[in-house]
Amino acid sequence: MSHVRAAAASVKLTDDNMAELGGQTKVFGQPWEGEFRACALVIDADERICLVSLDSLIVPAHVVKSAAERITVATGIPEDNILICATHTHRGPCPIDYLGCQPNVEFLRRLEEGSVRAAVKAVAALGEARSDAKTALLYGQSQEATVGRNSRLLLNDGTIGWYGYEEKDTVRPTGPYDPDLYVLAVRRPNGEYDGLAFNHSVHNIGRVREDCMSPCFYGLAALEIERRHSATTLFLPGAFGSTHNITFNDSGVSSAECVRRVVDAVEEALSRAQPALPGPVKVLNRPFTYHLRHFDEAKEAAAVKFYMEKYVPQSAAGQIDVFRKMREEMAPRQGEARQTRLQVIRLGDIVFVGIPGELFARLGLELRRRSPFRNTCIIGLANEEIGYIPDRKAYADGGYQTWVGWHSMLEVGTGEAMVDQAMAMLNELYDAAPPKRRGTV
Repeated sequence: MSHVRAAAASVKLTDDNMAELGGQTKVFGQPWEGEFRACALVIDADERICLVSLDSLIVPAHVVKSAAERITVATGIPEDNILICATHTHRGPCPIDYLGCQPNVEFLRRLEEGSVRAAVKAVAALGEARSDAKTALLYGQSQEATVGRNSRLLLNDGTIGWYGYEEKDTVRPTGPYDPDLYVLAVRRPNGEYDGLAFNHSVHNIGRVREDCMSPCFYGLAALEIERRHSATTLFLPGAFGSTHNITFNDSGVSSAECVRRVVDAVEEALSRAQPALPGPVKVLNRPFTYHLRHFDEAKEAAAVKFYMEKYVPQSAAGQIDVFRKMREEMAPRQGEARQTRLQVIRLGDIVFVGIPGELFARLGLELRRRSPFRNTCIIGLANEEIGYIPDRKAYADGGYQTWVGWHSMLEVGTGEAMVDQAMAMLNELYDAAPPKRRGTV
């Protein structure tokens, strides 16, 4: 059994906690359900690791960088050992500056401040724990196969569905969906939990109340799990880029039912949780170079125009203009090299692979299939957002997620190259210390 010390803590980002975050400007212009939070889980073993989950659509790279630097100064946790991700809620203040959106500067400030304060609180709780009260690191797995589906449905006209279409327009899904759900739990000797984190792979879209902002069904599920177990609970998104709950009009499971089903799946995983296998705790970070895509302007313009005018004519003109402006900005930068990073966190025979964007399910499943580790979890939107990360087939199929724009800026083949580099990192960690299997000496 792997023994560790661990603790978790959260900080509210919503207006009723403005004093704690030092805010003076309201960012929630309407009511909210649940809470928007910054949650941190700190694990102290061979190395000290900090996972931070933020109720936001994305977390921009500059916010991650500043928050991680400040966490390092405040806690001593190495910057390379900090992973910060977003829950990808679609019903919060805006953090992006593309697709015609403008970021809410105060909300970005709160994301940074909340990250730091949650991490500091978790480390403080770790220090307050008795030195002999070691916690056990547990890992459990279940499935929730009903709250999501492959969102890239082939339509009768050969296009890929985005929104505005009907069930009668559909032919088939064009890719897989990963239903596996993972739970990481730190449990005290008395059986109570010090912190929980769960990982699943569906776009976090769907609020229970229609008149408010929301951390959406994953955030609401985290709050319910926390209520049940009195332990700060983090949601860590998986390879969700090609998976949604709602596809064609009037489809999908209700948000309230999504919450219930996710909570049930987490509870099932907890009931199956076993001690993590013996092994080292290590972190690897590697730079990853990608290129902005080359594209045919006439072809891209025609694809957007055809879909929007046929399926969403009421908003076609505005959307066509939004995508045109993004292509104009990108045109002179085609082929430009940029750099991000991949991060792998090993906890014995469990590994978390931090991917800086919205990885498609086909790529996530391929990475998990090839991994030398028995338990491999992908964490999307980790430390940056570089947009959708499609597989080659998805580019060939087309559709909104592959229309040229800052939301889909990667050259074809980037996803496969990312999987290959992540695999090299996994193999490096595995070869350095192959996990011991149960029943071996």
